[in-house]
Amino acid sequence: MELINNTAKNRLELHIDGYVAFEDYKIQEDSISYLHTEVPAELAGNGVGSTLAKMILDFAAEQHLKVKPICPFIKAYIDKHPNYQANSVFHNPDL
Repeated sequence: MELINNTAKNRLELHIDGYVAFEDYKIQEDSISYLHTEVPAELAGNGVGSTLAKMILDFAAEQHLKVKPICPFIKAYIDKHPNYQANSVFHNPDL
């Protein structure tokens, strides 16, 4: 799967079987706010949301952006995966 940065819509996308799962984002200077996660009902229950979360968090790290997880799904994913907490402003007060 390839993560697509749709800059026209300010979202990161996964295209799967004709459907699009995505995360809306906003970039500010050296950080990225993840605002809303959407996975089509047709893809639900297959781990697409978790795959998307992992990929967007890896994207932020690769781009050297601190993560502001406004979306509750992304915040919960970070809470469950300590390896992403150091790059989250809600877990690392130094950011």
